[in-house]
Amino acid sequence: MSMDKSGKPEQTMKDKQLKAFTVESTGEKLTTNQGLRVSEDEHSLKAGERGPTLLEDFHFREKMTHFDHERIPERVVHARGFGAHGYFEVYESMKPYTRAQFLQDPGVRTPVFVRFSTVAGSRGSADTVRDVRGFAVKFYTEEGNYDLVGNNMPVFFIQDAIKFPDFIHAVKPQPHNEVPQAQSAHDTFWDFVGQNTESTHMVFWAMSDRALPRSFRMMEGFGVHTFRFVNEEGEAHFVKFHWKPVLGVHATVWDETQKIAGKDPDFHRRDLWDAIESGNYPEWELGVQLLKEEEEFSFDFDILDPTKLWPEELVPVRLIGKMTLNRNTDNFFAETEQVAFHPGHVVPGIDFSNDPLLQGRLFSYTDTQLKRIGGPNFHELPINRSIAPVHNNQRDGMARMTINPGPVAYHKNSLAGNSPAPASEQEGGYKHYAEKVEGRKVQARSDSFKDHYSQATLFYNSLSDVEKLHLTKAFQFELSKVNNKEVRQRAVDVIGQVDSDLAAMIADAIGAMAPVNGRTAKDSFRSPALSMENKAKSPKTRKAAVLVGNGVKDEVLTSVLDALSEAGVISELVSLKLGYVVSDGDKQLEVKHTFETTDSVLFDAVLVAGGRQSVNELLTQPLAVDFVKQAYRHFKPLAALGEGSELLAASGIGAAAPDGAEAISSAKQPSAAEPGIVIADKLDAKSTFSEAFIEAITAHRHWTRKV
Repeated sequence: MSMDKSGKPEQTMKDKQLKAFTVESTGEKLTTNQGLRVSEDEHSLKAGERGPTLLEDFHFREKMTHFDHERIPERVVHARGFGAHGYFEVYESMKPYTRAQFLQDPGVRTPVFVRFSTVAGSRGSADTVRDVRGFAVKFYTEEGNYDLVGNNMPVFFIQDAIKFPDFIHAVKPQPHNEVPQAQSAHDTFWDFVGQNTESTHMVFWAMSDRALPRSFRMMEGFGVHTFRFVNEEGEAHFVKFHWKPVLGVHATVWDETQKIAGKDPDFHRRDLWDAIESGNYPEWELGVQLLKEEEEFSFDFDILDPTKLWPEELVPVRLIGKMTLNRNTDNFFAETEQVAFHPGHVVPGIDFSNDPLLQGRLFSYTDTQLKRIGGPNFHELPINRSIAPVHNNQRDGMARMTINPGPVAYHKNSLAGNSPAPASEQEGGYKHYAEKVEGRKVQARSDSFKDHYSQATLFYNSLSDVEKLHLTKAFQFELSKVNNKEVRQRAVDVIGQVDSDLAAMIADAIGAMAPVNGRTAKDSFRSPALSMENKAKSPKTRKAAVLVGNGVKDEVLTSVLDALSEAGVISELVSLKLGYVVSDGDKQLEVKHTFETTDSVLFDAVLVAGGRQSVNELLTQPLAVDFVKQAYRHFKPLAALGEGSELLAASGIGAAAPDGAEAISSAKQPSAAEPGIVIADKLDAKSTFSEAFIEAITAHRHWTRKV
């Protein structure tokens, strides 16, 4: 990665453009918005010290008026989001498939801004709720802005955009009492699902662990819709877009998710911010699935149906480039909140298909930005500005920032030599793909969209056993929150069309009847790519809580922490008090958290350090015992050095040692270990211990525990 002279990531063209709008006020004098220097900012102007405030105080009026108007309407959906800057590089030229310039030259870095989000909740909701996650990428290309607006799931709830308002009304808090917030576990959502069975496939994704991502950095992204690549010869391929995280795809568990929402509702925001600030830049590879036009009808599903995916085993994903996020925002409102995405923002070589959900979005997004940002000039806001020159006859409007001189604002004209003039295709002008379209005007849907269950069966059948268990419990939890018995029963009946055994388990838990006529998923086609268990695994940027007290054995601990750091694991010390603990070697070790200020749900692994005095201190703290117990229940890696194993034993861990348990011991075995638990007694095998702990962290969770 290129660095400037100060050691910071080299600026992209977009960074330099944004710099022109950046105002640094450090060391400057306070002024009004008009540049007038202000002499007093603590007291308003009054008639006498105890008299009334005077309207003459223009500084007070300006300051308060600005405050009263400093919020814009939040997004109807995707209201809670978080963004970052970065760049994209293509691996090889995609010229045979598309003329898009940013996909041609591996030596060119295209600036990007990415916004991740939840869908249903308000701006004030928590990060870790069960929900779809938005994954929107704005490419600042030399041909104009290109927005790839997607989600962390490859399909959607509906097939036609006309039903989008109905779906959102159903999943949002119920209108009579505005509850529940940021949850789908209520009557109106499940009533919609039961009445609109096209949602079945997406509901299975939403009930899976995909709806509970460990972080933005560890979730996939999908363009959802079918688009077109068009090359210079006018030849087209259907294309679907994928973002593959380099760190793999990982999730939290349901109990953990709910506790994180209370302990740190900004968990995902903080995770992304901290990763970038520390130089652990998140990376995703861009993949495409490509189909020739003549292959459009080669499958038993309609490739234009947004409730369907293209199985990777049938249409392989080709990795064509990498995106890196390397700079946090300077101002959340000006960048993350004001950024405006639109699936209709395309560049030459990328076009649309007849996906009916996509077609409707092309209208909705512009309409939304007009309302939310207050007028037609949202493209002139710094974060939305194209790095390509903008020349047209669109003038005026609220918050216009461009000064266009001269009397001409129309086309065609003679007074300005007919400029700005349309560009030919050879000059970079956008040309829509010349698709032949014919048919009667109808309000109907193709019969090829009518299969609502096969791909839900495919998804469910492709999951690992533990993923199926989590999905089953998710259905049981959600439907137990539905008060209307008929709605509950209808949802079970729909699930029965996917897998009758699954429906029977759910029905038994929620007091419903198992479906009489269902189907079984056991013998259906499987797609291993759909299981999170088959994704990449890495210890990098995992967070380990290290429990310490005074008298901790620092020599051994330092050796282990060095090994963890070398593997990319971030270790943070947790103790009874903030400040420092003094080791057995009289070293001061800085404590970052106390048991009162943090929780095991905010970490990926736990290490209990050794040392008689240190462990005795930890054993006196009930929260330390709870810390370990909770990490164990959430299937996380646990490790203990020397006497540290006593804290595990006090937590009831290590009663049995199944085959394959990861345990390190020298002279004696302090307590039998379980999967994902690493114990060292006399510590004369430090490297072996560190390797075993890193391996356990890499695995992420250890599902074979019986908790």
